[in-house]
Amino acid sequence: MHKILLVEDDEALGLAIEFSLKNEGYEVVRATSVKEAKYQFDNHTFDLAILDIGLPDGNGYDLCLHFKQQNDTSVIFLTALDEEANIVMGLDIGGDDYITKPFRVKELMSRVKVQLRKQARLEAYSKILTSENIQLDLNLIKCYKDQESIPLTNLEYKLLLAFMTNAHKALTRDELLLKITDNDEVFFDENTLSVYIRRLRDKVEADPKKPQFIVTERGLGYRWSKDVSSK
Repeated sequence: MHKILLVEDDEALGLAIEFSLKNEGYEVVRATSVKEAKYQFDNHTFDLAILDIGLPDGNGYDLCLHFKQQNDTSVIFLTALDEEANIVMGLDIGGDDYITKPFRVKELMSRVKVQLRKQARLEAYSKILTSENIQLDLNLIKCYKDQESIPLTNLEYKLLLAFMTNAHKALTRDELLLKITDNDEVFFDENTLSVYIRRLRDKVEADPKKPQFIVTERGLGYRWSKDVSSK
């Protein structure tokens, strides 16, 4: 049985979500503050966390950072904030999905199932992708350059995975946006995607101004230009 941490300080909404999750067969632990959520997370193992952004003693962003420092438990943000900057920030610090209030409970349940399926697929992987001096460990969800660990945000990891699993294939901007948002609503415009491409180049390329791995296909998109092997 999957175990879910629900952090929501609105009593009525929290109870409704908890009831729906339990009705789907999940074990649910509900917290109403940052302090309580950290205590539960530090003392129990969860498959997924659903985090409200606005909490009485802090915010869901801080909780997400706290969680991701310890393991890669999937995180869905739940909030009334729907501005692009808030969405980008939530995903950029490691959030896996983002749903704004008001929402349909069925939609939330669907997104929960998507995250749990993704996690199951990742756990089933037992391979490392290698492209010259770049390695991507799909088990640990870590990247290495010259055998040194490179810190990647959640979106940077998804971009790198998309490139390395489609080596030598030109990927359009739309294809990349769909891959990093898992076919959900696309929150980014082309300029935002360009920012993430530039950040990733800064981390994997020897000379980001003359990229050898992530090359630009004029008028089309981008391509990982090196061979990739897996084991």
